[in-house]
Amino acid sequence: MTAEIGREIWTPDAFTPETFAPGTDPREVIRWALGEFPGLLMPSAFNLNGVVLLDLAAQAGYRGEVVFVDTGYHFPETLATRDTLAARYPELTFVTLNAGASPDDGQTPPDLYAADPDACCAARKVEPLQRYLNQKNPPALLNARSRDQASTRADIPFVETGGRRVKVNPLAHWTREALEAYAAAHELPVNPLYHDGFLSIGCWPCTRAVKPGEDARAGRWAGKGKTECGLWQGGNSL
Repeated sequence: MTAEIGREIWTPDAFTPETFAPGTDPREVIRWALGEFPGLLMPSAFNLNGVVLLDLAAQAGYRGEVVFVDTGYHFPETLATRDTLAARYPELTFVTLNAGASPDDGQTPPDLYAADPDACCAARKVEPLQRYLNQKNPPALLNARSRDQASTRADIPFVETGGRRVKVNPLAHWTREALEAYAAAHELPVNPLYHDGFLSIGCWPCTRAVKPGEDARAGRWAGKGKTECGLWQGGNSL
């Protein structure tokens, strides 16, 4: 398999994680990952990073699953964004886990998100995705994290190894300004809450707008001493 990148011919053996420079086009990283890890899978919450990655991945030839976990606490705008993206990219398979979940579905006590947000995330988000991944057993995960989102992500490389699964991070070096510019130039359907200051959008009880000068994930679990849901860090991380 070969693909045109600018004036050069790319092949799966043309690059390795060690040769990716910070300015490497994310599509090069994605094409490399498609060659190295057939069957890789993309989890997404359809934030700005995720929407940009979807578009780049589709251009790069990704035709796999886009997996979203319905915690029962998502903003209506997030679910609408998912549906808009599914219609825009029919070549991708959009999978919703826990479809139709709600705060009163009995999965967790109704006040757990306030009393123990770690436990709430573990039950409603991490466990359903882990269960699905254990069934599918993908060789790698294609995800949209970037270094400038939060201090917990400041050093992520293009490719992470050593955990349960390889994580491929094509947007690792992209800034928020670059993401916004790309989304505007390509008229991507960004969650409308983003333009109201919700730079990282999770569940409505635990998400607020970001204040000037804060990092993109400062509005997640504000005041709880928590910046990650547990998918990417912690003892039960992906």
